[in-house]
Amino acid sequence: MRARPVLGASAILFAIGFNVPYAVLAVTFDYPGILREPAGHVLERFAAGGAPLVLTWYAFMWAALLFVPFAAALAINRERMTSAPGLAIGAALAGGLSGALQAIGLARWVFVIPAQAAAHAAGDPSAIPVFETLNAYGGVAIGEHLGQLLLALFAGLVACLQWTEHRRALALTGLISAAAIAVGTGEGLALALGGDAEAFSLFTISGFLALSAWLAATGAACLRPR
Repeated sequence: MRARPVLGASAILFAIGFNVPYAVLAVTFDYPGILREPAGHVLERFAAGGAPLVLTWYAFMWAALLFVPFAAALAINRERMTSAPGLAIGAALAGGLSGALQAIGLARWVFVIPAQAAAHAAGDPSAIPVFETLNAYGGVAIGEHLGQLLLALFAGLVACLQWTEHRRALALTGLISAAAIAVGTGEGLALALGGDAEAFSLFTISGFLALSAWLAATGAACLRPR
């Protein structure tokens, strides 16, 4: 019982906190739209951002890492381990793996891309193909596709737990966010197949907005007395 207020406050902070580096990147780096620009342009903009841009990516990476223990805390409690242990453990595992994979994808901007941006500025022709490979594999495949698919699974499983606990409004919000994020992960596949991915990005944005609202509402529910 004493842990519920802490968990509730953490959920609300997460709903706000992981949007802060995203918003900063949107303003300072035109993220995520810039990722669909030519690689040379992206590297030039990255180099121009300097240390503040790298530190923003580092904060974004830590937001993903901190989601690992948070997901377990949100998914598992004594009652759920008695009534629906499979859902609770599955949600904790999905959330933890999602945070880890998204952190791996984001870490490239901190530890690898700076060197490629410097190489591109120095006229190294290999910088662009290396960046494109890193972006396609570390970013699109690992961080965005797999990481966000697991995030959708986490939200969906926790929403199912909330449904069994008769918190239907919360559950529906979680299921909507999970569905939108899952559809949005089709962007990477559409790009790989040479198709138009614009509609998928709209689903991703809508899904994360719904996820933020769901986390905040879940946190508020934890703060209320039972």
